[in-house]
Amino acid sequence: MQPGDPAWSANSPADGRPSAPAGAPDPAAFDDQFHTYETQVVDDEVRYYGEPLGSPEAVVRDIWEVFHEHDHEVELTVEAGRYVLVATEQSYGIEGVPWKNVALFLATVVTTLFVGAQWYLIDPVANPWKAVTTAWPFSAAVMGVLMTHELGHYVASRYHRVNASLPYFIPFPSLIGTMGAVIRMKGRMPDRKALFDIGASGPLAGLVATIVVTTIGLFLQPIPVDPTVIGAEGTITISLGFPPLMHALSWLTGQPLQYGQALNVNPVVIGGWVGAFVTVLNLIPVGQLDGGHITRAVFGENQSTLAAVVPVGLFGLAGYLHYFENIAFQAVAVWVFWGVLALVVGRAGTAEPVRDEPLDSRRLALAALTFVLGAACFMPVPVLVSTT
Repeated sequence: MQPGDPAWSANSPADGRPSAPAGAPDPAAFDDQFHTYETQVVDDEVRYYGEPLGSPEAVVRDIWEVFHEHDHEVELTVEAGRYVLVATEQSYGIEGVPWKNVALFLATVVTTLFVGAQWYLIDPVANPWKAVTTAWPFSAAVMGVLMTHELGHYVASRYHRVNASLPYFIPFPSLIGTMGAVIRMKGRMPDRKALFDIGASGPLAGLVATIVVTTIGLFLQPIPVDPTVIGAEGTITISLGFPPLMHALSWLTGQPLQYGQALNVNPVVIGGWVGAFVTVLNLIPVGQLDGGHITRAVFGENQSTLAAVVPVGLFGLAGYLHYFENIAFQAVAVWVFWGVLALVVGRAGTAEPVRDEPLDSRRLALAALTFVLGAACFMPVPVLVSTT
């Protein structure tokens, strides 16, 4: 039988030492940490049976890089009383057509067109073709900022050879036509540098897209409002809270960000608002959120202390706005929701890097800049809905 066959094993090679199939690390490369006396290939896994020469945690940490260099993920387990290293080959490329990603992307284009048409004051059911031909800039703006954010993570993951999927968009007929997008990462994080780069790349890339989209939108024509609906009974008014970053762009370009009752800002600007809001939410420093990755990379295990106070801060913000600023609860409920979510994801913990050395000064400075830019995207009351 050959290496790669389901029951291939190398118990007694000619030189008396076990070997491994092509592409997998040779046991001799980590013999000082784990003494291997038998190797087997079962399905897609390479199994190294032997004795760890240290604590299991230390052994995995010390030999992980050897396997990582051979594009394998490894874990140490016990089977029938025997220690075994289980190595699984990792694929960092795209194999075949990612149909699920494509389907979700197209579905989200549809939902953002549907919602975008309403921002242009078009009924997408009564005028579907007009909705598509008119609302595509809004859809492109929203999809653009979300795609750029997630591709920032994806590119950084590929650079550090961390297995990551393409973005999965989440179609939903919400205020912006989507619930955002996510990528899936598998395997261990090599070190704090990789953890920081992957965590920060998304918000920073998304901020660039946010600035571009907002600037373009500010130069586009506002949308006129039908005078008959202004102040009419039953009219629902949606007011967006624009963050300091967008006000700064308005000042720099000399273009207004708000027009009053007779005109609405061009919906492309709302695409920029989406980018800013997504940046704020992702930089909340808990769990597997981008902010959790960044603060774990910066503060190490002390990050858990910071994560513990985040829900308190979010609940406190909602309470302050509601009880002291007289903001309707429905407008501040978003912070209550994210406070509860912070409790949940905080308990799940952050990604734990294999090598836990501190970050260099350049990355520490970039971390500070990332949160400063994130603060410039913050809006205490993101959305205010009122009815006349």
